[in-house]
Amino acid sequence: MNLDGLASSTQFRNNGITFEEFRSNPVIASLHWPDDVLEQFLYDHGDYGHFVRDYKSVDLRRVVWGIEEISSEELSKMPTGASETGCIEEYAANPDHWLSVRRPEITRHWETRGTWMRPPILIDRRLLDPPASGLQVLEGRTRVGIIRGRRNQRSLVAPLHQAWVGRSPG
Repeated sequence: MNLDGLASSTQFRNNGITFEEFRSNPVIASLHWPDDVLEQFLYDHGDYGHFVRDYKSVDLRRVVWGIEEISSEELSKMPTGASETGCIEEYAANPDHWLSVRRPEITRHWETRGTWMRPPILIDRRLLDPPASGLQVLEGRTRVGIIRGRRNQRSLVAPLHQAWVGRSPG
């Protein structure tokens, strides 16, 4: 099952269904993914044309998700999908702005802990077509951009950050 086929057979947020309705769909439930990944990846973006093009080759049944700690240094160099090229750099150019438009508790969290409240979604690039090495930002481009920008400003940035990472089993 890939994102292209899923997008044509499943209703998403843009169709007005709730997350609970979405996650109870038998096709979605059969993935056995964590709710946070389902929501940020599939429910929020699974029917956006550019997103589908970037990740349509990924066999969703073969992705195993886990929380991992990723260094600020690795995150600050991490790419995103081809259709979003340059967006992380755009967020990094003005991290203070992107923090100012968030809820106050999110801004406070960054100011006191130097990291995000909600782990972003990363994917092992070996799952992509063509495969490559390393990780890629699947969802959380603003969050990763804020890390890059804050590092450039020499603002508080935690050395390690939690992220959901999708990898091939075994």
